[in-house]
Amino acid sequence: MNEKELLENGYKKYRGKEIDVFFNKEMCIHSARCVDGNPDVFNTQRRPWVLPDHAKASSVAETINTCPSGALKYIYNGDSEALPKKPAED
Repeated sequence: MNEKELLENGYKKYRGKEIDVFFNKEMCIHSARCVDGNPDVFNTQRRPWVLPDHAKASSVAETINTCPSGALKYIYNGDSEALPKKPAED
């Protein structure tokens, strides 16, 4: 999925210098893997709740890769396709 498709499918974009994070609240099952795994980036007590530049892009990607629902995706700046391609498996 590219950025346009993500936005058309209900994802919200959180822009970072090296990585953009996309979140679809309708898909989220509230497993809290994001907030537990990287609270500097993902914090539901602040707005915006996602701050991609508060950790290394690789760390943000690793955290998103643990999302079981597929509610979180990312695109490294300069790339065109969103990752991960499918929801993470337990």
